[in-house]
Amino acid sequence: MDTPTRPVSPLRQRMLDDMRMRKLTPKTQSAYIRAVCRFTRYLGRAPDSATVEDLRNYQLHLVDTGTSPMSLNAAISGLKFFFDITLQRGELMARMQPVRLPQRLPVVLSREEVARLIAACNNLKHQTALSLAYATGLRASEVVSLKVSDVDSGRMTLRVEQGKGRKDRYAMLSPLLLERLRVWWRVARAQGKMLDGGWLFPGLNPIESLSPRQLNRAVQAAALAAGIDKRVSMHTLRHCFATHLLEQKVDIRIIQALLGHKKLDTTVIYTQVATDLLREVVSPLETLQSA
Repeated sequence: MDTPTRPVSPLRQRMLDDMRMRKLTPKTQSAYIRAVCRFTRYLGRAPDSATVEDLRNYQLHLVDTGTSPMSLNAAISGLKFFFDITLQRGELMARMQPVRLPQRLPVVLSREEVARLIAACNNLKHQTALSLAYATGLRASEVVSLKVSDVDSGRMTLRVEQGKGRKDRYAMLSPLLLERLRVWWRVARAQGKMLDGGWLFPGLNPIESLSPRQLNRAVQAAALAAGIDKRVSMHTLRHCFATHLLEQKVDIRIIQALLGHKKLDTTVIYTQVATDLLREVVSPLETLQSA
């Protein structure tokens, strides 16, 4: 029996239309709607009846219940869109303030640990996807969005369409990665798992791509099998890519472009975890012995 569809309120529909007009991504739209729904549950009445004090008290409630800074800022972003754009009452947000996120250094694996991690994958598709993530620095969402036609062996590049920030860019394609992709392509085609012009890493149904969540589960299982006790995710391989390139003396502006960073400041953080560079620096204490 079909479950009856819950009608969408005019206010929610207006917010959905506002987000659609601005072409916000489905993920952003879901996050903004979720933020307003949670505020509505807290308020106990329609969100368009909220006052400045209601919003201020809601932020205090989030802080007191242990909401992380990132989740707190996400809630504020969703509410800001609702009150600023949908209701045209931005003054109500006057006492809600985003909080500064703590600066944490990324977890980086050594080259030997990366090799162990990739080798520990017992699934060729996952192993190839992890190899690609490390070889290119792509985000998990960008890896699973690749299609076979994005591989350009003539120019030795991978085309990344509409990555983060809705930007197209090219990623580097190394000879070893190309060789691994060709092995995976031959096996997947022979097993009927890859369609013509389809996803480079299809899911169980080849019409759909593998999901970032599935890749993250695969990399965590590989870390466990490889005996790596650091906290590892797909994004860890992106951090490793940037850090290891920096240790190879690759110009940081080139790394910025390869990562698709808008600001150089975002890339500079890898200078703090490039331990090979740190080991090359002579401490001023050592110079005292020859003084």
